[in-house]
Amino acid sequence: MIAVQTLRDADLKHLWHPYTDITVLESSLYVCFERGEGVYLYDTEGNAVLDGISSWWATALGHGHPRVVQAIREQAGLLQQSILGNQSHPKAVELAEKLAAFTPEGLDHCYFAADGASATEAAMKMAIQYWWNIGDTGRTKFVCLEDGYHGDTLGAVGVGFVPAFHAPFKDAIVPHYFAPAPYYDGPSEDGRDAEAARVAFKGMERIVAEHHRELAGVILEPLVQGAAGIRIYDPEYLVKVRTLCDSYNLLLIADEIAVGFGRTGALFACGAAGITPDILCLGKALSAGYLPISAAIATTKVFETFRNESGRLEVGGTKRDRTFYDGHTYCGNPICAAAAIAALEIYADEDIVGQCSGTSRLLREGFAELGRHPAIAYHKSIGMIGMVKFRPEFGAVFARKVKERAYDLGLLIRPLGDVLYLWPPLISSESELEAMLTKFSAALDVASED
Repeated sequence: MIAVQTLRDADLKHLWHPYTDITVLESSLYVCFERGEGVYLYDTEGNAVLDGISSWWATALGHGHPRVVQAIREQAGLLQQSILGNQSHPKAVELAEKLAAFTPEGLDHCYFAADGASATEAAMKMAIQYWWNIGDTGRTKFVCLEDGYHGDTLGAVGVGFVPAFHAPFKDAIVPHYFAPAPYYDGPSEDGRDAEAARVAFKGMERIVAEHHRELAGVILEPLVQGAAGIRIYDPEYLVKVRTLCDSYNLLLIADEIAVGFGRTGALFACGAAGITPDILCLGKALSAGYLPISAAIATTKVFETFRNESGRLEVGGTKRDRTFYDGHTYCGNPICAAAAIAALEIYADEDIVGQCSGTSRLLREGFAELGRHPAIAYHKSIGMIGMVKFRPEFGAVFARKVKERAYDLGLLIRPLGDVLYLWPPLISSESELEAMLTKFSAALDVASED
């Protein structure tokens, strides 16, 4: 076992951490995990900590699931890397076929990338080139939601600009149109969520009506705006946006990188609203969080416009090459694909969504109880996601304090400003979830006494 101080010294000297204040890191408790099992992470001193955030919303099947681990081992002994440009390999084909069957009907063409931002970039480029392919140039803008988040590459930042994260890059991104977020900043009661969604949709309608001739489409996070502070909104909004896109013949991109694969209580959040997007972005739980792989999955309507046909009449008499010139070295990597195939089989074979019916009810009831704490303004939950927002007089400072006390008690959570949440692995048992809720509650009490 490596001495913790040795690790810390090397870490602070060489490792650049994402989303981390360097000065705070240098003065904080050093957290370093070396293994995981089920819903637990184990640090370098052997201490067990409940993973209340699924390791950044990814490890839906917990840590060390034997079927995923075995799939990785088997594939690693067969084929480690093979590109998909003008060639293929069996695992990419199998995964694409399974995803076409898994996702909402009509999403039949899978393009693989390595992470969520790459899938977002690919989806945006698909939408823009779709219009270019059919000769309707100039459609390069998107309507997105205020406070939405779609990744940290520059194209993704353009449709998911979060000032707290992205202020230095404001002048480097392409500006798009931001519609009001369909979120009610308060408790879910008396139909307020639905009313907030209806009011927000009027803003979306106005933007689309005014700018539709320059729009490639609409991009949004279905049902939950994650990085904005776990903003859960009414599913009817998705139905209205789908209808609006159909009315103006615009493409709808649904970013389910965080919320796909049962997180919201349905296999896909779009399915909960009964809609199918033109392009669906997946990642994180696609491989159960074990290896980096993502996908942008398109309808045949979109895919077929990328076909080069001999003898086809070209716009303006100029040959138009419709090939999708986008690609990543490791897109559809065989080992990553094998992990994803195993994860999909587990979601289906073990009926993970069905198994979550009891634990999601327990989580909902637990957050209703947490919401009674005097520091909390309100709580909301959906599926296997629960959040609390703190009153202004407590705010982000108190949220960080609760996070620290929770870790002392054996629970890993992370604040989003003045919001704290649980995003536990979907395989969490009722007793494990009860333990998370108990530690969350105790951390609130201890932080209040500090």
